[in-house]
Amino acid sequence: MRTNATIAAALLLGFAVGCAGGDGSWGGTITDSAGVTLVSNDGRAIWSDASRWTLVEDLRFGEVEGDPNYQFGQIGMIGVNSEGRMFVLDAQAQHIRVFDSDGRYEQTLGGPGEGPGELSRAAGFCLIAKGDTVWVPDLLNQRINRWAPDGTLLPSIPLPLGQMIPIVFRATTMGDITYQVRPFPAPNAPAPDSMDTILLLDQAGAITDTLMRFPTGQGFTVRGGAAQFNVWYPEPLWDVRDDLRVVYGVNDDYRFGIYDETGTPELIVSMPFEPKQVTDREKRVILDFFSDAARERGASPAQVSQLMNAVNFGEYIPAFSAILSGPRGTTWVQHIQSIGELSEEEMEGFNIQDLGAPDWDVFDADGRFLGVLTMPERFSPRGFANDRIYGVWRDALDVQYVTRLRLVGIPTAEG
Repeated sequence: MRTNATIAAALLLGFAVGCAGGDGSWGGTITDSAGVTLVSNDGRAIWSDASRWTLVEDLRFGEVEGDPNYQFGQIGMIGVNSEGRMFVLDAQAQHIRVFDSDGRYEQTLGGPGEGPGELSRAAGFCLIAKGDTVWVPDLLNQRINRWAPDGTLLPSIPLPLGQMIPIVFRATTMGDITYQVRPFPAPNAPAPDSMDTILLLDQAGAITDTLMRFPTGQGFTVRGGAAQFNVWYPEPLWDVRDDLRVVYGVNDDYRFGIYDETGTPELIVSMPFEPKQVTDREKRVILDFFSDAARERGASPAQVSQLMNAVNFGEYIPAFSAILSGPRGTTWVQHIQSIGELSEEEMEGFNIQDLGAPDWDVFDADGRFLGVLTMPERFSPRGFANDRIYGVWRDALDVQYVTRLRLVGIPTAEG
């Protein structure tokens, strides 16, 4: 196993909590509206210094040079099976590398191409389905590649593309596979429905249920046949719980809900939110990132100019960046990084992934605000497995490492 030299120190220190502790009481309100529970938090945390959870890094592996099995290009999703084995999708290398629960390399699945078990650069999700089978959706190859737990290639599942394009895939820890489809206007065709849909698949890849429908987000649109990248526009964000309830919210306000498997709201949770206007400095940071990335990929000045014209900005910074369903019925809501407060040195290393801040608000199963947990700088979580968070940490040179954080202080299932 390859680990970063600083991991010993990380094992000894829990990551900081980003707000003052509470006294175990809660100052919000709970009301009922036509059978829907409305939970209004006042921003005060329940966790006290003694009761709050902490995060401890207990695994990190990756290398700048040396063994190529530990060198990563662009890590997509990380699937974790029932034994704790990690299936790490590298979108740049177009394959999946398998590591045991201690981070020791075992084998590589797939490779670049169009043949059976091969992947395109459009493959970014790695999911663990029932029976610990590994699913990797691939939009360009229009299929879902599948492997048995031991790495044996299984028959793929067709993923035909039409006017509804899959954009997000999620798997529960029970192995249920869901995905979000978005309407996409095809040339010379009637305008599609303007609603996104979350669908549930069975183990043969057939759609068995519609969990939820909601208005299409504005973060990526097509205008006049050209793509438009709309930064800080309202966007629907969601995750699915093990009971197939959907955690969903649109980030133009600090509000999210828990919806049952028919898409009916059961719980609506809110927090105080004061919108902040997007500044010219923040726009400049984003435009510089896009233009630098395009030039690094060999884009011509005309192509860079065309890309800049396709980038639009919302008027206000959104309320949050991401939503995750956590252990014990918790919901985790990621803060937005305040680019305007970054130093010039910090802005030089800015990556679009850094729009999500290290701070996460944690809510209990009843929607009450527990407190803030701060993840490491330049760490992007990919999801939970048991009481651990798996994700990707980037060093100052943007080298990527698979990283696992452990929750400390979390009550036992019996507690």
